[in-house]
Amino acid sequence: MSITKNLPHSKTIEVRDACLCLHAQRAARVLARRFDAVFRPLALTNWQFSLLAALNRPEPPTLGEVVPLLATDRTSLTAMLKPLARRGLVSVTPDTADRRKQRLALTPEGHALLARAYPLWKQAHSHIESALVDADGLRAALDALAFDAGQAPDRPTVARPRARPASGRLLPDR
Repeated sequence: MSITKNLPHSKTIEVRDACLCLHAQRAARVLARRFDAVFRPLALTNWQFSLLAALNRPEPPTLGEVVPLLATDRTSLTAMLKPLARRGLVSVTPDTADRRKQRLALTPEGHALLARAYPLWKQAHSHIESALVDADGLRAALDALAFDAGQAPDRPTVARPRARPASGRLLPDR
């Protein structure tokens, strides 16, 4: 019989204070709730807004092209598309060159809703970003983590993280 020793509370405090995953998840949940509230008058979630924005391209992307941008998988993306398709905001059609692939496109209604949602996003995003000391540095650090995890955002280049501000914090002291 093995004796299990409890983890000291000091180690729990270390995880609370140092864990990048915990901090990223906590920030993501807070941001998601804020943007869900912003888009609620349009009956959109933050994920749906991001998906509509990802489809706003000159040529309709394939499902596989959208997956890495949203750091999701094909099954989850397909599930996210269904309510938008039911609302007539997106269309999913077979690719003409390869019928195994699906092309995703905004409908005129989807374009109109995205155009109405964008100013709401812009205002909320500007407010949140103004509270950060180094928003560009945070974006670069998050992109670096996404690249390290094999999720390449749909960008030609990604700026590498800059040195932290002298305070070592991304948020101003309050």
